Amino acid sequence: MAKLKTTQRLAIKYYRTKFKILTSISKRKAAEKAFELFCTPQIRNKKKLPNIFETAERLQLKVDGIIVRGWRFNHPAERKVLILHGYESSVTNFDRYIKPLVSKGYEVLAFDAPANGRSDGKQITLPLYSKMIKEIHKKFGPVQSYMAHSFGGLAVSLALEEINHTDEYRLALIAPASETSTAINTFFSFLKLSPDIREDFEKIIIQKGGVHSDWYSIARAIKNIKANVLWFHDEDDDVTPLSDAMAVKEANYPNVEFVITKGLGHRRIYRDNKVVKAIRRLFDN
Repeated sequence: MAKLKTTQRLAIKYYRTKFKILTSISKRKAAEKAFELFCTPQIRNKKKLPNIFETAERLQLKVDGIIVRGWRFNHPAERKVLILHGYESSVTNFDRYIKPLVSKGYEVLAFDAPANGRSDGKQITLPLYSKMIKEIHKKFGPVQSYMAHSFGGLAVSLALEEINHTDEYRLALIAPASETSTAINTFFSFLKLSPDIREDFEKIIIQKGGVHSDWYSIARAIKNIKANVLWFHDEDDDVTPLSDAMAVKEANYPNVEFVITKGLGHRRIYRDNKVVKAIRRLFDN
């Protein structure tokens, strides 16, 4: 894990102290504030647009009243692919994939999730991200192929459960966040949150989405996905651990192929030339 800056260390110390005091006053209130923080990106990726995005058609749509912004390349085309990013990120980080996909005849759709990149909003949840994907499929699709990194990988897996699709669909998952329960455990551990508020934290998740946190799982959702899946994961990923992905790998689903890498971590993996080429081959078929 990267070395923390002084401002980051101070912020962590502040939140740890805040939640310790708040928990002693009200466990429910502490759980509510913890959930709010869990869903609030602390970094907004708004770096200068890569050149290829400057030439794209700009799109937007409203999802639960939030304006999300995106780009469209090579419209119109019969085959469409949607690129999705991770938490505290932006789809503009995936510019290296666009030209090769366009050269294959694809129309490429690329959107920033709510509270990320150039989209509006202050918070992002899995139900909201998944809903955005379904709305894009409905308004700008049908989308037959998807490429997603990290948090986007779990969101698109949940969306595909509700999108009518066939085994002709293609899904490239790059270091997907396989299990929400792991993200919550890491969050609680990192901020040293009291286990006493975990029950209320789960109740809030159920209140917001109607299901327990364990439901937000690729290991569960993959059973309902017919698409051909190419899954990339690195042994040294310290954000979405490979151990979470192993439940899917060991199940040996006939439509899921794994590529395990070494030394690329969580973010370098999507910039790796071998990964880029392998995804191009997936979309060739």
